[in-house]
Amino acid sequence: MIAVEDAQKRVLSLATPIGTEFVPLADASGRVLARPVSARRAQPPFNASAMDGYATCGEAAVGTTLTLIGESRAGHGFDGTLGPHEAIRISTGAPVPDSATHVVMQENTRRSGDRITITEPSRGTNIRLRGQDFAAGQSIGPRRLRPADLALLAAMDVADVPVFCRPRVALISTGDELAVPGTPMRDDQIPSSNAFALKALIEEAGGIARILPIATDNAEDIRAVFELAENADIVVTIGGASVGDHDLIGPMAAELGLTLDFHKIAMRPGKPLMAGRIGARPMLGLPGNPVSAFVCAQLFLLPLIRSMTGLPPISSPLYARVAQTVPANGARTHYMRAHLADGKLTAFSEQDSSLMLRLTEANALLIRPIDAPALAKGDLAPFLPI
Repeated sequence: MIAVEDAQKRVLSLATPIGTEFVPLADASGRVLARPVSARRAQPPFNASAMDGYATCGEAAVGTTLTLIGESRAGHGFDGTLGPHEAIRISTGAPVPDSATHVVMQENTRRSGDRITITEPSRGTNIRLRGQDFAAGQSIGPRRLRPADLALLAAMDVADVPVFCRPRVALISTGDELAVPGTPMRDDQIPSSNAFALKALIEEAGGIARILPIATDNAEDIRAVFELAENADIVVTIGGASVGDHDLIGPMAAELGLTLDFHKIAMRPGKPLMAGRIGARPMLGLPGNPVSAFVCAQLFLLPLIRSMTGLPPISSPLYARVAQTVPANGARTHYMRAHLADGKLTAFSEQDSSLMLRLTEANALLIRPIDAPALAKGDLAPFLPI
């Protein structure tokens, strides 16, 4: 068995470069920029009024009366020139004429016909200068695009963005005991559940998941399902990766060209994870127990996807204080399902890798390193949010 950190490095070494593509900005949410993108124009592109009021030439003192000679509103600027005793009506966001130096708040004036009188002193110019937000040519670097980033790119006058292609992940569930949820099944079968959680995790991380037909414990059936995964960038099997008489994934993958990198990790849950390359593509063989598959996906599959899409693959653990005593750990790193609330971590007493209900109640994995001593209530401990 190898250590978790070593296994993560070896899985990431399997990552294969994927291409890039241009997508419309409206379709870019959650995608990862493949290279820096530069603004085509400044923001604001002109000196703009920060509020509704009156643009003046110079700072008008309290009691000054000015004559209105025009208006500037959003999308329709004022083309004339202001003199010392003149002003124009101006709206928030409207262009400020070059001859204007200040905008007086509407609330600080009294209007009578085409004349205004300043009633309160102004604070500042109330003008947003051209390029105050960003200048033309300013760039943003590669990142996963959030809604605020899309607004920024639109303001930069960028219509299409270069992004990494989304890795295509084939999910192959294996085992005679599995049946598709909602279909007739024998008394000795169970609904196939792992692929649905993995699909959601993969797509949340920026990949495209495809759930392939369940492969029974039959060599030819497994071979046929593997053939359906030919166009995938990553192949993930679920179950059948251990050493039982009917665990056929390893031998069949080897027949199909798998170069095995490692098999078995000093961790729980998830000890029997298998990793290698089948042809040019990374392959992960996840355990069949639901919690084991979920934890292994968090630690190995999602970092692999992030690496292939240009993101930092590994997130550093966070720390919180434990709400109860936690026993000393043994010879494998233990990722305990836990609940984080009010800054305190509570590890569940039941940690069996088949218990899905506990997994749905967890929002953290409390990390217990190899041979870690017991934790007292209030001790700091590392965890991963899930």
